[in-house]
Amino acid sequence: MIKNHTDSVPLPPKNADVLTTCCDYCVVACGYKIYRWPVGQKGGIKAKDNALGIDLPVGLDQGGWVSPNMHNIIKHEGKPHHVIVAPDHEIEVVNKGGNHSIRGGAIAQKCFNVEKPTRDRLQYPQIRVNGKLERISWDDAFTIFAETSQYVIKKYGTHSWAQKMFSYQYFENTYALTKFAFRNIGTIAFAFHDNPSNAPSTPGFRDVGIDNFSASYEDWYLADTLVISGTDPFETKTILWNEWIMKAIAEHRQKVIFINPRKTTGVAFAEENGGLHLQLNPGTDTILQMALARIILENGWQDSEWIKKYTNNKWETDSGFGQGTRNTDWQWRTTWGQFQTKGFEDYKKWILSQKESELNYAAEVCGVDAEDIEWAAEMMAKPNPDGSRPKTSFGVEKGNYWSNNYTNTSSFASLGILCGAGNRPGQMISRFGGHQRGGMKGGKYPVTESPEKFGGRRRKPLDLDRWVQAGKVRFAYVVGTTWTAAMCGSGELAEVFRNHITRNPNQLESTNVQHVLEVFKKRVDSGGMVMVDQDIYLRNNIGTEIADIILPAATWGECDFTRANGERRIRLYSKFYDPPGETKPDWWIVAGIARRMGFSGYDWQDSNDVFEEAGRFGRGGILNYQPLVKLAKKQGKRGHELLREFGTTGIQGPIRMQGGKLVGTKRLHDSTLKLPETGPEKETVWRQWLTKFKTHTGKANFMKSPWYLFGDFYDHIKPRDGEIWILNGRINEIWQSCFDDVERRDFIKNRFPENFIEIHPKDAEKLGVESGDYVSVASDRVPVQISGFYGRDIDDLLFKNLLKDGHIKFVSAKVKAVAMVMDVPKEGTSFMYFLNPENPANVLTPRVPDPISGNYRFKLGVGKIKKIGESPYKHSFQQMTFKSRAII
Repeated sequence: MIKNHTDSVPLPPKNADVLTTCCDYCVVACGYKIYRWPVGQKGGIKAKDNALGIDLPVGLDQGGWVSPNMHNIIKHEGKPHHVIVAPDHEIEVVNKGGNHSIRGGAIAQKCFNVEKPTRDRLQYPQIRVNGKLERISWDDAFTIFAETSQYVIKKYGTHSWAQKMFSYQYFENTYALTKFAFRNIGTIAFAFHDNPSNAPSTPGFRDVGIDNFSASYEDWYLADTLVISGTDPFETKTILWNEWIMKAIAEHRQKVIFINPRKTTGVAFAEENGGLHLQLNPGTDTILQMALARIILENGWQDSEWIKKYTNNKWETDSGFGQGTRNTDWQWRTTWGQFQTKGFEDYKKWILSQKESELNYAAEVCGVDAEDIEWAAEMMAKPNPDGSRPKTSFGVEKGNYWSNNYTNTSSFASLGILCGAGNRPGQMISRFGGHQRGGMKGGKYPVTESPEKFGGRRRKPLDLDRWVQAGKVRFAYVVGTTWTAAMCGSGELAEVFRNHITRNPNQLESTNVQHVLEVFKKRVDSGGMVMVDQDIYLRNNIGTEIADIILPAATWGECDFTRANGERRIRLYSKFYDPPGETKPDWWIVAGIARRMGFSGYDWQDSNDVFEEAGRFGRGGILNYQPLVKLAKKQGKRGHELLREFGTTGIQGPIRMQGGKLVGTKRLHDSTLKLPETGPEKETVWRQWLTKFKTHTGKANFMKSPWYLFGDFYDHIKPRDGEIWILNGRINEIWQSCFDDVERRDFIKNRFPENFIEIHPKDAEKLGVESGDYVSVASDRVPVQISGFYGRDIDDLLFKNLLKDGHIKFVSAKVKAVAMVMDVPKEGTSFMYFLNPENPANVLTPRVPDPISGNYRFKLGVGKIKKIGESPYKHSFQQMTFKSRAII
């Protein structure tokens, strides 16, 4: 039996295996070292006697300290081994000196161990028979998947076959899965885990000419003023805050402007140190950003010299837009006329003409003091007494772009370039990021086949949730995502899946392959659906209740994988223990399915084979690592082997060959980057956006952000008749759908045994609610768009017209939560964790996408809060705490 030590930490002996990896959780991807050695051996406290290379004990403020949560016992080559997964205390990038978050510091507990809560990992393929899961072989699973898919595609077409998958889970896996979906199946019924369609998260950035992840972490440190919209990095990417932003505040008095409706720890710290919190009403970011731009323009604080050099004028704008047929989303948006400007003067004229940009109007709608808006504009753009300009960087995340997707992102990026940001050290515009960047597409999404269209007859990526709702999907392949809980209006979406799958009369009574195939064919012919769910745990309710087939996936630590972080830093995540049971990595599973369906090109022997093939197809992207693959072959090595030599430092993409050596790219659009006059060396791709903006001319575009495109929806959805805003998102202690922490780590489970709802004290007083009370959070007007795949013009896609034309229905939803009364949310708003498995806040969010981008407004739930009793935590100190999160 595997034994575990919970009251002490064994030390790795000098001969322990030492490998490198990164944290598996947030986008920062801190660097870690793995120490592995057989059970029965141990090291000593002196540096000469342990693999850590340090004398112990050490102080808590010194690198190299190892906690019990960093230790586990795993199987390696079938035998029990100790393993320590600890931050690399010698690292000079990312988590410099070995810092870590509460999540990463316990990542060793993620490893499978039969004596720990991870014992319930999926370990073999299963199929649901008479409502219960029964074990089957991989061979049978492949046969059933392949033959059912072929039947569906032949009879109902490729677009009746759908794939919903993670976008982040390592290059090897995402490449293999998208190769299968796009190059072989050719389906348009596809979406990543966080979108209803194959759409960019920040389309306004794209139109301005800015890549999502253009900045380096150093840029956040170098800024004099840092604008943070829609997130608190301390809560969601802790080490980015602790090692880069908080140190900038301490070391060169950086001023941080937070724009969001909650006052959390990072916000409180920034305010205490000369920063500012614009605690706006949810969804009003566009108006606030327009008002800030207007103040800057009226005072002449814009960076005129930079604007003249780096942004498009009228003629340059026209040269890049409107040339012939424009069948892509960004080209459609920018040629339509509502968003495109004729350069700075036209943008200025437009901003000054808009009612929404007027200071007093904006202050009223946004719920922010006019004086604070003026102060923020000064901090961003007002020249110093000596005439120099403040270096201002602009970082954004989901609280901003998942409320009003298009105009929030276009107005935010335009505000940034007005201040001269976007292409130089300490003056960048970028996402901070949520999850890590493991996407590597193996094919092109066939948008020209999509039945969904913008107004004006331009095709756009298909809304997969609406496609399912319309009964168009007969087979669904779901990989690594809780589809039925994670999307907007998720309660209604889960009911749609139940109607198509579990409530269909054609249900399995045996694992016999022929019986399974006959039943599945009858089901799809009756209008039903077959679902395959591939994951590491059974997730509620997609795995526990709905999916027909469950495929067990290997994960972090169980295979050599590669991925990038939020500054495009590419590193190897080493395999260091045996995957449990019959689990296999996702690339292996999809390769087996593809071969069974008769597709070629899937004869990979290991993950390195996939990595090297994917490199050829990523050459033009921001994560291009093909020069590394080519250099490895030249040196007689494999790609993974050479990347392993870069350790926890890795190398930033896109990778270039320069002087015969591999060179990383610190930031994109970098006007200070000097490339060799001799041109790119062999295997190196120089895209224009390395040193210029991502537009036709290489200059940035000022974009309009007309409020009316969102305003009719906002007027309908905002709280009324006793409702308040029900916001949702991540918190520091919990990652994603709680699968590693709340469900499997006692110290987190005790802190958050149930979902919670933060309520402002004034709202709580009106509701008669105290901290520790159980409350119901309910709405009978959650809007769901059930049809309406195209419009003749943009007005057809506005909410009021979708409603008039019968494309919207309203559903009811309710969740239970424990009240936490604190002055963290703005009065009139509340906050819940978004993906609690039992009570997900997403059931209350509107399933009506942005008409311009096709993305959801995840952050705009509303509902009524009602006390329904007292929780056991109200009068006990054993679980939960009701102290404010705004603690510094």
